[in-house]
Amino acid sequence: MPDSLRHLFSLDAGQVHLNHGSFGAVPLPVQAALEQWQQTLISRPNAFMFREREEALARSLTALAGYLGTSLDQLVFVDNATTGMNIVVRSLDLQPGDEILTTAHEYGAVSRLLKFVAAHTGAVIRVQPIPEPLTTPEAFVEAFMSGVTAETRLVTLSHITAPTALRFPVEEICRQARERGIITLIDGAHVPGMIDLNLDRLGADFYTGNCHKWLCAPMGSAFLYARPDVQQLLQPLVVSWGYESETPSASTFKDYFGWVGTKHPAACLAVEAAVKFQREAVTDDDRRRCSDLALEGWHALQSLLGQPPLCENPEVWLTRMAAVQLPPQADGADWLRRLWQEFKIESVTRHWEGRWFLRLSVQVYNSQSDIKRLLEAVEILNRA
Repeated sequence: MPDSLRHLFSLDAGQVHLNHGSFGAVPLPVQAALEQWQQTLISRPNAFMFREREEALARSLTALAGYLGTSLDQLVFVDNATTGMNIVVRSLDLQPGDEILTTAHEYGAVSRLLKFVAAHTGAVIRVQPIPEPLTTPEAFVEAFMSGVTAETRLVTLSHITAPTALRFPVEEICRQARERGIITLIDGAHVPGMIDLNLDRLGADFYTGNCHKWLCAPMGSAFLYARPDVQQLLQPLVVSWGYESETPSASTFKDYFGWVGTKHPAACLAVEAAVKFQREAVTDDDRRRCSDLALEGWHALQSLLGQPPLCENPEVWLTRMAAVQLPPQADGADWLRRLWQEFKIESVTRHWEGRWFLRLSVQVYNSQSDIKRLLEAVEILNRA
C-alpha cells in the first residue's frame, strides 16, 4: 500500500508540495469532472445556463450540504471564503461604537475587511489578546470571551487560522455568544476536508469555507452557511436578478446569491466530485497519516529551530497544518525564495506579530520523504 496518494494528483514531478493550505491541489477524478462541465458549457451554453444549470448546481450543493452536516436551504455557493466574510460583515447594520471582537490570528484579507467596515460605519474592532503559548481550549475561551462588552455586536474568528495554523474551539465560543445575543461569524477557510464538520451542531450564525483547499475542489468554489433565523440580515454584494426576483423563492438568501450575473459555474459543479473523492478515495488511515506527519514535522522543526512554540499540547491545537517561529535573524521572505529556488519545496512563510513563521501543510499526496526534504533544507538555511 503506498504511503501517499500522489498518483491521484497531477502535481509536477520533482517538487515537494507542502503548501496545500494556500491554493489546494485538484485530484484527477475532480479534474475530469471539471473538464466535463467546462465542455458541457462550451458545447451547449444556452441549454445549460437556461435549462440545466439550476438543477446541476442544486445537486452539487446538496452533496456538499450532506458532507458538512447541514441542509440545502442553509447553504449557498460563493467564489471564496473572503467573499463569504464580506457578504456577512458588510450586511450587518453596525453603528458607531458597536464592537467587533476578533483575534490577531485572522487572515490578512479579513483583517482588512474589518478595518474597511469600521472606517465606514464607526464600529470598533477589538482585537482580543490571547496568551502564548496556548494551553487548553478552556483557557482560550476564557481569554477570548473576556473581551466581550455591552457593545459587542459581532464575534468573528477563524476555525483554523491561516498565519498560525491553530485550531480554535469555536463551538464553545458560538454557544456563549448566542447566550449573550451576539452574532457569530466563523472563517472556516481551511476546514472542509481537513477535519469533520457538522455546521448545524457547531452553532455559528454564519460560517464560510473554501472547497478549493482541503476538500480538493477547483479554485472558485466556496460556500456561505447561514442559520435560518439570521438569513434575512444578509444583503447581496452584487445586485442581480435575485433581488426583487420575478420568480421569487421562499428564501431571499437563495435568491440573492443563487444568480449574481453570468459566470462559469464549473468549479462549483465539480464540488460534487470532490465530495465523492473525499468519501471514497481518502480513508481514515490517510487522514491520520497526514495529521501524524504534520505533527512530526512540527516537533522536528521546533527542535531544530529552538524557538518558543505557539502552543502546548500540539495534538490539541494542530491538524494537518503547523507553523513554527523562525529565529530572530531569519528573513522569512528570503527563506521562502530559497526553499523553492534551491530545494524545489513549496511552503509558505508569514510575518505575524513582529515574527516570521514557517507553515507546512500535509495532504494525502505527501510522504515521509517530503518532511525529510524540508528538514534538510531548513537545517541548511538555519546555518546561513
